[in-house]
Amino acid sequence: MAPPTSPAPRRESALSRQRIIDAAIELLDDKGEVGLTFRALATRLSTGPGAIYWHVTNKGELLTAAAASALAPALTARDQDTPQDTVRRAALGVFDSVRAHPWIGGQLAGPASQRPAMLTILERLGQQVSRLGVPPEERFAIASALLNYILGVAAHEAANQRHVGVDADRAAILAAESLAWQRLDPATYPFLHEVSDRMSTHDDREQFLTGIDLILAGITSPTPWNEPDAP
Repeated sequence: MAPPTSPAPRRESALSRQRIIDAAIELLDDKGEVGLTFRALATRLSTGPGAIYWHVTNKGELLTAAAASALAPALTARDQDTPQDTVRRAALGVFDSVRAHPWIGGQLAGPASQRPAMLTILERLGQQVSRLGVPPEERFAIASALLNYILGVAAHEAANQRHVGVDADRAAILAAESLAWQRLDPATYPFLHEVSDRMSTHDDREQFLTGIDLILAGITSPTPWNEPDAP
């Protein structure tokens, strides 16, 4: 009698939801949202569309999951961070993620309840606003102000990346823009003419963080809820 055969070992390359999401992120980075189809994804994964539908029901669900997965490392909390440091880490994480994956910008718009990534960002910000001593009745407005600033800049960054391309020569683009500002009529555009030389050397990431620091400074400045007691 032949000895019983042991079951074949499970292949490490077996299709999983996370493997599908990772492949979708790669495809989105290469082709954008228009290039993400289940047929293209099946080709990249060397499988059939039906196998993908077993894990993901439609393109909308896949986009939502891809955005949440791409943003997850940026939104990991660290217990030792101050509230300010946590806000900065989360904000810069979103900024850097959108710069690397411009398609994420479109996934941070719409009702928050339908955007898990946005819910995670708002929750992270709201917790830090609470830690900073803001009273309950003010927390939603202040956390929302932070969220709106982050999402607004992220959307602008995503639009820029789609317009010029992730691999565009940034230095050349800024130099051309700086020259255009220098040629403006200084009587009509005195400010832009004055700062035109800084356009060619500015850092978008540093400017973004300056805005975050201004909001944080406003939160921690003397207010009715954190003003020191009068002598």
